[in-house]
Amino acid sequence: MGYHDLILRPAYPDDAPALVEIVEMASEGLVTHVWQGMAEPGESPRDVGLRRARRGEGAFSHVNATMATLAGRVQGGLIGYRLGGPEEIGDAMPSMFVPLQQLENRVPDSWYVNVLAVMPPWRSHGIGSRLLVEAERQARDSGCTTMSIIVSSANTDARRMYERFGFGFDTERAMGTGDWTNPGTHWQLLVKPLA
Repeated sequence: MGYHDLILRPAYPDDAPALVEIVEMASEGLVTHVWQGMAEPGESPRDVGLRRARRGEGAFSHVNATMATLAGRVQGGLIGYRLGGPEEIGDAMPSMFVPLQQLENRVPDSWYVNVLAVMPPWRSHGIGSRLLVEAERQARDSGCTTMSIIVSSANTDARRMYERFGFGFDTERAMGTGDWTNPGTHWQLLVKPLA
């Protein structure tokens, strides 16, 4: 079984456990921290993620996800969608989200690669590149003329992959971590124009 056996397919509600794992990897722990604050009594952060992945709406939902499978097992995934117009940043927005929203507001109407991750045993086998090709196809099909992605300044491997794929550095914002920690110091916005 190898890379040539890879199948890309839309995600389904039953993919929620794999989606949660992929998002936890891609967010470097941020999403677990967020879900902890959203948990109902008796609910774990993972339960929140599963509930949100199964729903049929919202940015983090199976409806925006593509799964990469080998022999029927999910080995990676992608969540992407078209950003709307700039969103207001009010006093109620938690400080850790302000820099992320500032960066998203720079690229309205772009195809935003919110999540891209590959399971550890299958990294460096071209799955991430295949998912990026799929993201570009989705972007073009939606009529977008630009793609965007935000990465941690500590995630140099991911940034190199995106740059090989044609993304260029646009700008960065200092992380507003609050009580969440990350080895990076900045969120970096990368942009790819689509000809």
